[in-house]
Amino acid sequence: MFIFEHPPIKYQDPWTGSFSDRIKLLGLGTTKKIAYFYNQVDNSTFRYRVYNMITVIMQKLEGVSASFFTDNDLDLMDQVINQCNILVLCRVKYSNRINTLITRAKGKGVRVIFDVDDLVFNTDYTQLILNTLDQDLNHPGAWDFWFAYIGRIGATLKLCDEAITTNEFLAEQIRLFAGVKTHIIPNFVNEEQLKASQNVYEQKIACSFKRDGFLHLGYFSGTPSHNRDFAILTNSLIKLFKTRDDIKLVIAGYIDIKDELIKYKDRIIFHPFQDYVNLQQLIASVEVNLIPLQNNTFTNCKSELKYFEAAIGGTLSVASKTYTYKKAITEGVNGYLSGDIEWVEKILKLAELVGNGGYADMVESARTHAIDNYAWFNQGEKILNMIEAR
Repeated sequence: MFIFEHPPIKYQDPWTGSFSDRIKLLGLGTTKKIAYFYNQVDNSTFRYRVYNMITVIMQKLEGVSASFFTDNDLDLMDQVINQCNILVLCRVKYSNRINTLITRAKGKGVRVIFDVDDLVFNTDYTQLILNTLDQDLNHPGAWDFWFAYIGRIGATLKLCDEAITTNEFLAEQIRLFAGVKTHIIPNFVNEEQLKASQNVYEQKIACSFKRDGFLHLGYFSGTPSHNRDFAILTNSLIKLFKTRDDIKLVIAGYIDIKDELIKYKDRIIFHPFQDYVNLQQLIASVEVNLIPLQNNTFTNCKSELKYFEAAIGGTLSVASKTYTYKKAITEGVNGYLSGDIEWVEKILKLAELVGNGGYADMVESARTHAIDNYAWFNQGEKILNMIEAR
């Protein structure tokens, strides 16, 4: 029997080093040198769009070097511009200093590219974004913050020569807004995530995915802004709790449990927000990963990361039918897609597979698909295509 009792991994950020260390890293390239700029090191956008990219470049692309710089390095960026061939600004908000940085880079003949993984650059969508993220629409401060945030990102994007994003739906939004050539490099899992998932996955294989007699459903929110997404599941979860005693719900992150669902809190396991390495272990501990999303222009721009982060740990997903999840998931082959009223049906289909052994075959399909398309060591060609494109 597979029992999930893994102690938390003692995680340390791998992205440390002084400015001197990081500019030396940039200088290692013999053909191309790529400088990534992001406002600050964090556990979300920086990891996917900066750290992961640098890892692939330094380990997989011969003659190409990459390093990162942040707001703390702005006074020293002339040194960076004098070395790099490409400057990638990742989700950077406009300011006078950023304008100066871009102008100087272009003056040196450096390609300036904007990387963004979300629809957060066009103020035409501010109302939709606030609604989707469950913000207080009656609070003037919400409008002041979001119009400024989105507008400043859009202003920086329009100053750049090109863009990079995660999928074709979002790429088209960038082209319509800024009129720039846009490259697609998906989000993907890094080496630390793969290692964290592997041990749990091997235990699941050894036990034929048999655990403790319960079916564990997982919802991993990440941020406090997913209450409206989770609400899509509420009635379906209540129905499942009422009709089956063998279901538990695992929640990590920030979600408010309301209404009748509170009655079943003894069958809900809460975990605080996790760093991304320990989150991989937690996702791998459930049989069914739930990915509910409202279906609109904003959510259709989002990447499929919740699918592939689950798949590499041997966990299958039921996801809403947004653009990227419809592209990633083949119904009944590597997971299931659900409309708003289909969640119970699709979850029970996976539950049936867990009971008859078909689950392992689908897990293998999902994991193979995820590694082939979203493992860090398979991203070199996409990044190289961006580097060589003119």
